[in-house]
Amino acid sequence: MIVACLPLLLQELIAGMASFLHQRLAHRLAQLLLGALLAQGRRRTVTAWLRAAGIGPDWPAYYYFLAALGRRAGLLAGFLLQGAVLRLAGAGPLLFALDDSPTKRFGPHVQGAGRHHNPTPGPAGQPFLYGHVWVTLAWVVQHPLWGALGLPLRALLYVRAKDVPAIPRRQCWAFRTKLELAADLIAWATGLVRFSGRAVRAVVDGFYAKRPFLKAAARAGVVVIGRLRRDAGLRTVPVPPRGGRRRRGRPPTYGPGRISLAKRAGQKRGWHEVEVRQYGQVRVKRVKTFEAT
Repeated sequence: MIVACLPLLLQELIAGMASFLHQRLAHRLAQLLLGALLAQGRRRTVTAWLRAAGIGPDWPAYYYFLAALGRRAGLLAGFLLQGAVLRLAGAGPLLFALDDSPTKRFGPHVQGAGRHHNPTPGPAGQPFLYGHVWVTLAWVVQHPLWGALGLPLRALLYVRAKDVPAIPRRQCWAFRTKLELAADLIAWATGLVRFSGRAVRAVVDGFYAKRPFLKAAARAGVVVIGRLRRDAGLRTVPVPPRGGRRRRGRPPTYGPGRISLAKRAGQKRGWHEVEVRQYGQVRVKRVKTFEAT
């Protein structure tokens, strides 16, 4: 199957990613990606890719090729991100989103799988599911017709500490928390887009608004937008000393006064309305802003 029907930009990106692979196998990348684009149905598995790409008796070679492709996922995703940032000119900040996504698996001998909390229980109300959990980094872009889109860039597999002994020793797998994986992903992305000179922002939920991830983001110069716990220990902004004279010791990090989120929300003054796009529709939200440490 040829890729001449694809847009020129996509052909250039595929050719660039193929340059990181062994030239004897590089031609298979274009066929797999085209099959992934044309695959139909709810479960877009690798089998569906191969069927859409018209790959016949040679299908086992493509399964082995995926293993080599996965070992170079960081290089390929990095090239894709840099190429897209370079070609899509803009002066605003680059926005990334981080979250963990579970995928259901079936069978007792699935490597790296375990029991995880189910974020979407559905009508059955199952609190847990068996499968993999991927900490995923997506680049959030604005489409002129479809609004905000999250383009997945890279994902790292999270395996619980109690499931690590079941992985063969030859894999040399070490336990890492979701926060550590997220910190690696945001540092990886920031290092790749630093050449553009654009600011970097990261959107996370309340789980990732914790010290291991926030410290890594601060070292990379990333502004994190997340959700606070309602019992978060907030304080006022420290006030500089009078007269501009600095006192002995380290300057204070936190202000002297405590801030209660419940009391701030209960006050009627300070609120204003903003328009946001949520689930494809424009909605009006009431917000209040203030500075805190």
